Amino acid sequence: MKNDLAQHNAGFSMTELMVVLVIIGILVLLALPKLQPVVTKAKTTEAKLMLKQVYTLEQSYKFEHDRYSQALPDIGFEQEKLTSEGGQARYKIEIIAADEKTFSAKATSIVDFSGKGTFNVWTVDETGAIKEKVPG
Repeated sequence: MKNDLAQHNAGFSMTELMVVLVIIGILVLLALPKLQPVVTKAKTTEAKLMLKQVYTLEQSYKFEHDRYSQALPDIGFEQEKLTSEGGQARYKIEIIAADEKTFSAKATSIVDFSGKGTFNVWTVDETGAIKEKVPG
């Protein structure tokens, strides 16, 4: 009776487990290149959200002071710590230009998402249009 029970609980051999792990590894390697653009797109959402906040704060500042601000602290925007400084933000936000009628701000990635040596840059202006600035 004990011999019958022992034969039914044999389990998997080390070879079988290694074959399964190799197959899983190959599947992951095949999937990674296809997932990279999705990951990059998700990370660019951070830039768009921060620029939308800058746009909203600039509009409020203009209503109060009749001009756009040239400084992020003046509008109440606080840059999160960048990943290079131990924080979580992947984009550095800057106001490029501002006067009575227009303003322009940009978000520059500090991480090369694509691995091609180019860093994503997004801009926003007084119309609220957020655009990717393509290097070229």
